[in-house]
Amino acid sequence: MTNLSSPRRSAGLARQLGLAVALASGTALLAFPGFTGAAYAQKKKKDDKEAPKAAYSPEFVKAYQPLETALKAPTPDVAALKPQVQALAPLAISPDEKSALGAMMYNAGIIGKDPALQLQGADLMIASGKMVGEDAGRFNVVASQLAAQLKQYDAARAYLQKAIDLKYTAQGITPSDLQINLADLYLTENRTAEGLKVLSDVVAARKAEGLAVDQRIYQRGVKLAYDEEMVPQVYEFSRNWVTDYPTTDNWRDAINIMRNLNDFDAPVMLDLLRLGKQVGALKEKNDYVTYIESADTRRLPAEVKAVIDEANAKGVIPKGSDSWVEEQAKMANGLIAEDRTALPVLERDANAATAQLRTVLAAGEAFLSHGDYAKAAGFYQKALGMPGVDRNLVLTRLGIAQVGLGQGDAARENLGKVEGPRALVAQLWAAYAGQKSSAPAAGAPATGL
Repeated sequence: MTNLSSPRRSAGLARQLGLAVALASGTALLAFPGFTGAAYAQKKKKDDKEAPKAAYSPEFVKAYQPLETALKAPTPDVAALKPQVQALAPLAISPDEKSALGAMMYNAGIIGKDPALQLQGADLMIASGKMVGEDAGRFNVVASQLAAQLKQYDAARAYLQKAIDLKYTAQGITPSDLQINLADLYLTENRTAEGLKVLSDVVAARKAEGLAVDQRIYQRGVKLAYDEEMVPQVYEFSRNWVTDYPTTDNWRDAINIMRNLNDFDAPVMLDLLRLGKQVGALKEKNDYVTYIESADTRRLPAEVKAVIDEANAKGVIPKGSDSWVEEQAKMANGLIAEDRTALPVLERDANAATAQLRTVLAAGEAFLSHGDYAKAAGFYQKALGMPGVDRNLVLTRLGIAQVGLGQGDAARENLGKVEGPRALVAQLWAAYAGQKSSAPAAGAPATGL
């Protein structure tokens, strides 16, 4: 995804698969069955018991053959012949007869550029049961295309689902192509929620079987849900996406989706941008400016300095190019020494048996900002047992500290308990915790966040 704000562009089924199945759907005529006396004669089973019904009845063949001849003419008048072809339907009783008549209708539809007749033929061939293996899947895809062209979307989805159930694939057509197009058939009718459910069901089924999910399923789901601002679906798709495909660009999209769809207060935004910094997703000046504002230089000078240094080093905010950022950098530099000097006293006071929640929480915040995750985690744990604590804030930051310590399981457990607006941010942190190395990070530098 390169532009999260771009309008939705629904990829239609025919456009997605048209080239791949053009041979079947619009250009290739099927062979007519050859009828001889032996072809439709009564046959007996090998054990000479009751004779089965003939593959083709004489009545069917008698009515079929003149139409076959007429349709093989250099320029057949399909429109004139169509009623006669359709009138054969009551005579098509056996599977072979249904298959033969279906092929005739299908070919006539191609010749006469009549998609309704072509679809009727494809449907009859499918219903005959004579199509097996690849042909069964292929003609269900073709029938789906034709039904969609005729705006018969329920039928189009039913055919396509059958092709998926048959595990149909071909050159240029994967199961994911069919699943995405099944979702798109709902979008054609502006039924986005149902289209997204198709994709989410695919994700759930693949994961339940321990199989990889095609990245395009996530991309399509994220794009559709974001364009329609459908929550929680957009968060579920983006979270699964970065879990399975944790690229920097994917992380940036997931974080920006959350920023764009929510009006987070500064403490929540700070934790979201802390994650952005961890995964390398801060790319633009606004990312860094918002981080600085959310952190508040007077409260967390070491963290602000680390953020500004990174922005300078990346050239996103060249040194000296922004007076406000320069002012924040100067303020941070002036406060860092004082802040570090105060840490031992704050640690002593927060460890005291009589320590108040405000002091314990301040200690957790200070040590987290300086990258001392072990001490930060200890103070957050202590704060959780104190009356009046903001559990959602403390659980989030305890989880962040545990991620820094490489304690992924513990981090996910605590982050999973977060409720309210913070839950979205906590869930993304939990996804990151699952990827983070288990190697302990207790010796992380003071500017770790």
